[in-house]
Amino acid sequence: MADRQATVERNTLETQIKITINLDGTGQAQFETGVPFLDHMMDQIARHGLIDIDIKAKGDLHIDAHHTVEDIGITLGQAFSQAVGDKKGIQRYGHAYVPLDEALSRVVIDFSGRPGLEFNVPFTRATIGQFDVDLFHEFFQGFVNHALVTLHVDNLRGQNSHHQAETIFKAFGRALRMALTPDPRMLGMMPSTKGCL
Repeated sequence: MADRQATVERNTLETQIKITINLDGTGQAQFETGVPFLDHMMDQIARHGLIDIDIKAKGDLHIDAHHTVEDIGITLGQAFSQAVGDKKGIQRYGHAYVPLDEALSRVVIDFSGRPGLEFNVPFTRATIGQFDVDLFHEFFQGFVNHALVTLHVDNLRGQNSHHQAETIFKAFGRALRMALTPDPRMLGMMPSTKGCL
C-alpha cells in the first residue's frame, strides 16, 4: 500500500492548526492544543489506533475551547482523508467495544465516502474538569464531515463522565485501526477457493 501520511494546516480567524498523521505508525503522539483533556483523548486515538499524530493548535481559548476543538476535528478529518487516499485495499469497516470500570462504549466506522454521525452519549456531567462535554460532538462532527466517514458512537453505560469519554476515544482508535488495516482479499493475498466444495 502507498505511504499513508498527511500534513494539513488550517488557519481561520479563530484558530491556527497543523496536524501530521501516519496511519501506519506505532502510536507516537505530540500535542500542543492548550486543551489538556482533549490532548488526553487524542492520545487514546494514537495509542489504540497505532497512528502517529502530531497536533499543534492555537485558538481563541480566552473565549472558550469550542473553535479549537471543532477545528481540530475538521483538520484531523482532512488529514485522514488525504492519508487514506482512494481507500483501495483497506478493510473499510471497523468496530470496537471498550470498557473502563463501569463504563462501556461502542464505536463503529465505515470509510464510506459519505459523512454521517450518530452520537448517543448521555454524559452524566456537563463538564470534565474545565472541559465542556458538548464539544465532543463538535469534534466528531467535524471529523466525520471532512474524513467522509459514517460513524456511530454509543456509550452503552457509565456513571463517570471521564470514563465515558475515555471509552469512546479508545474504541474510536481501535475501530480506526480495524478499518484501516489492509484487507488481504483486496490485495490478492488470499488463496483461491475456486473448485473448493
